[in-house]
Amino acid sequence: MIHKDTIVALATPSGSGAIAVIRISGKDAIRIASSIFKSVSGKKLHLQKTHTVHLGDIVDGKTMIDQVLATVFKKPHSYTGENVVEFSCHGSSFIQQEIIKLLIKKGCRVAKPGEFTLQAFLNGKMDLSQAEAVADLIASDSKASHQIALQQMRGGFTLQIKQLRQQLLDFASLIELELDFAEEDVEFADKTQFKKLVSQVRDAIKFLLDSFATGNVLKNGVPVAIIGRPNAGKSTLLNSLLNEDRAIVSNIAGTTRDTIEDEIIIDGIKFRFIDTAGLRKTNDEIEKIGVQKALSELKKSAVYIYLFDAKKTSIEEVEEDLTQFPKEINRLVIANKADILTKKKLTNLKNSSLDILIISAKNQKSVSKLKERLVNFVQLKTLNTNQTIITNSRHYNSLQKALTAILQVQDGIETNLSGDLLAIDIREALYYLGEITGEVTNDELLGNIFANFCIGK
Repeated sequence: MIHKDTIVALATPSGSGAIAVIRISGKDAIRIASSIFKSVSGKKLHLQKTHTVHLGDIVDGKTMIDQVLATVFKKPHSYTGENVVEFSCHGSSFIQQEIIKLLIKKGCRVAKPGEFTLQAFLNGKMDLSQAEAVADLIASDSKASHQIALQQMRGGFTLQIKQLRQQLLDFASLIELELDFAEEDVEFADKTQFKKLVSQVRDAIKFLLDSFATGNVLKNGVPVAIIGRPNAGKSTLLNSLLNEDRAIVSNIAGTTRDTIEDEIIIDGIKFRFIDTAGLRKTNDEIEKIGVQKALSELKKSAVYIYLFDAKKTSIEEVEEDLTQFPKEINRLVIANKADILTKKKLTNLKNSSLDILIISAKNQKSVSKLKERLVNFVQLKTLNTNQTIITNSRHYNSLQKALTAILQVQDGIETNLSGDLLAIDIREALYYLGEITGEVTNDELLGNIFANFCIGK
């Protein structure tokens, strides 16, 4: 799947702006760029050193299109590993189109989505998991998702997978060597050491798999359902968290009949808040559907906020409501309307066996404390210690298959399975680990991965 074409694309977002960057990559990139670039110094672009920037004009024959900066990167010292030229031109859509049309006329082809990064992968500038991290880095919209993508792009995940794979590969080689000397009854592999290694590989893969739940919510946003009885102030709380009137607020019970969702960043972490219909028995068919959707959103949440009107709802009623919800989901019990509570009521809430945070959503009292508690639910230790977190479902699926193969190897060791059968399971584990980094790949897999990239990257 090695393309010899010289490709071109707009590397900055489409539309008008102050500047735009047009990227060219391939064997003939510098030659083609030089054919349309007239330096103000009179120097030929193809004769310049790598990693240099030059001011000049883009010309089509005698017609000047724009004055630009041309940046030269010579292979293999470029992002793609090919010759690369980047033109920084003025951000007019017309200018962008004219330059790209001219480059196509001179021999370039329009790049496909992710094709520059595909070139980098094929030229060994990065492995497949690092290439995928480039797309995640571009899409990151919070500090947490940015940190995860950056760590993966730097090769932290790659190193861990390669170490696991190499250890297995070494032992697989010894076992297969034994098979070649089966008649001599020679033993090259230390079975005790092998058993220990397989256990270590199994634990490492399990750790990575377990990190997916955390990684996925950090990448896509932590889902938080706001649930409670009608008129508890759920919509007011959502508006208070977002600092805008996102949800309709009314004293009429059953105002919210569908889920309302919005996102905010708190301390670098994206949270997806879902305001749900009030939980109560009702004969209104539409409201019934809303209640069912509220319970459905609750089950999909990483954390849920149970909000209650502290003036109208007793602690006993709160405890009864909580028994209806899944115990395995993190929860925050929030007493609302602190601005109208008596001192006695406040004291009773504070002395309750439940861990209750008392707020006023209307006046935003203690809403900042609520945000702090939400952040504490997210396990950020793995980010702070640079441990690997899995966020990619393809990696997760490959690790699942690798774990299945490793468990089969473990069973084989325990039951004294023959070396040739053990070798089959080890090779299968190696195959799935290799799929992650791209040591094992095919055109269909690469096509699926890079089709999700933006054009120009």
